[in-house]
Amino acid sequence: MSNQATLPRSTHIGRVFLRVGDLDQTVEYYETVIGLTTHQHDDGRAVLGTGTDPLVVVVAAPDVPPRSRTETGLFHVAFRVPSRTALAAALGRIRDHDRWQLDGASDHLVSEALYATDPAGNGVEVYCDRPRDAWPTPADGSVGMETRPLDIESLPEHSQEPTVPSGTTVGHVHLENSSLAAARAFYVDDLGFRVRDQFGESALFVAAGDYHHHIGLNTWNERTEPHTGRGLDRFEIVVPDQHTLDTVQSRLDASGRRFTTTEDGVEVSDPDGIDLRVITE
Repeated sequence: MSNQATLPRSTHIGRVFLRVGDLDQTVEYYETVIGLTTHQHDDGRAVLGTGTDPLVVVVAAPDVPPRSRTETGLFHVAFRVPSRTALAAALGRIRDHDRWQLDGASDHLVSEALYATDPAGNGVEVYCDRPRDAWPTPADGSVGMETRPLDIESLPEHSQEPTVPSGTTVGHVHLENSSLAAARAFYVDDLGFRVRDQFGESALFVAAGDYHHHIGLNTWNERTEPHTGRGLDRFEIVVPDQHTLDTVQSRLDASGRRFTTTEDGVEVSDPDGIDLRVITE
């Protein structure tokens, strides 16, 4: 495992941008099932999040072809809720809607997670972290994650909360890549994330600081083509200050990556054509 921590631990995932065919149906799903609040919904674009913070931007893209089975892109976007009570409320919302179903429920040792799929086919996770002192921590400085069945019955009896609570964030994004080695070179060597766990040659989990992961990377479905269709448009990595942003830019420049500077950050694509922006708080 790589223990070189080059991104500050306060680095986190910002907004996630999605391209979808049916904007209204997707917005309804994130409101009623995931429990987000709509901040804006007009001109083919909707912004949703907590009561105060935007988390997801959904853009209507009916002319963009659906993502093919061979394209890389989003595996899931993961919303981290601040308590097991909020996780139980999410389970209640999923169960209360006949059109949508729970795809899975897992205990990852570091977190408890629910999985679903939005109307556009994007994977969605809602999860709650376990206390950090309960995370398995091997001697090499990594974090031990597994996938075990979640004991749903152990969750608190869910309340009828229609929205996620304050403190809900995009905890991580999980991507499908064509090459784990190429993805590692970009996210670890170039951007400066730290390897936190690895499942053989098929999955890698990286983070800033000692979080279990801010970005998941996998090749489980053997995707081989660059990401061009609907689904993930881009996502944001938020760093705490200009010095960190300058360091990221210098690393990208030194590695020969193509990028564009903007007023508040850097725009770059990973080896599979997945777009992201590194911005400051």
